Amino acid sequence: MKALALLTALATGAILLYGTMDFPAFGDPQSPAATHLSAYFIEEAVRETHVPNLVTAVLGDYRGYDTMFETVVIYCAGLAVVSVLRKKKSRAPENKS
Repeated sequence: MKALALLTALATGAILLYGTMDFPAFGDPQSPAATHLSAYFIEEAVRETHVPNLVTAVLGDYRGYDTMFETVVIYCAGLAVVSVLRKKKSRAPENKS
């Protein structure tokens, strides 16, 4: 059973690494994110959002819904873990005398 789990993990890792072959090189200044998005956010974020911190402007205003729903997913996962791992109190049998 452990061999099957190891084989599955290795196959999944190989597929994921194969999928990254189409990515631009790390730090490539000619990648689409660097040529289109970054310049726009750097030039327009303060004017559009009125937030002086660029990171806060992007996370809070441009990606607000994404950030909110990521937080909701983490909260729901935490609730699921707590509900699965909690110990239930056993009820003492009632005396019917």
